Amino acid sequence: MELGCGSALIWGDATAIREKTVAPAYRFTVTQLQVVDHPLIADAIRQLRDERTPNADFLRLAGEITRYLAYEAFRTVPVVQTTVDTPVMKNAPAVRVEREYLIVPILRAGLGMSPAVQAVLPRHRVCLMGLRRNEETLQPDLYLDGLPERLDGVSVVICDPMLATGGSLIAAIELLKSRGAADITALVLIASQPGVDVVSAAHPDVRIAAAALDPILNDVGYITPGLGDAGDRLFGPPAR
Repeated sequence: MELGCGSALIWGDATAIREKTVAPAYRFTVTQLQVVDHPLIADAIRQLRDERTPNADFLRLAGEITRYLAYEAFRTVPVVQTTVDTPVMKNAPAVRVEREYLIVPILRAGLGMSPAVQAVLPRHRVCLMGLRRNEETLQPDLYLDGLPERLDGVSVVICDPMLATGGSLIAAIELLKSRGAADITALVLIASQPGVDVVSAAHPDVRIAAAALDPILNDVGYITPGLGDAGDRLFGPPAR
């Protein structure tokens, strides 16, 4: 399916975190939630949390973590058997990923993750979605819809560094599903347990891969301990 991008604007019930070991790289809950468990990723998250980390280092670390997240999230991506000619052998056995993915970074912070996903997935398109949190209601306002009108049969990867209240992710999922998308994976750097619960209750079919899971939100809806405003940490504060 040919995808064109316009310019207008986990798995299961998440009511509890009952961990069960499935593979060394993961901690799974009873949701379609996948939290990576790797000491180097944990160290990178520590650096992201540190308020002294400069924007340039934050951007680099976010990309490194996202790349690892993508590899783990798509561990079971369908492949086809093929062959390749190497310098020392003709028709050596190989596999090829043929599925095309639509990568949807949520502006603006998602732009700090999408290049890493593009580097991992061999066939992809990128379309933008702009969601801005209303600081009074804590609900998302859609200000950019760059999605194709029809997404039937399309596999989608949402990039958004923070899953806080879950409102923005739910808004993105509902817009994608309204266009026909049925296979959706969300990549986040840090998720909150309340946000995971809300998203999984509303959309239990959506997969969520996170580098860290934080327990609570503070009284203004920020993940705690979190890392602050991901957009500001990546790109600096917006112009006023």
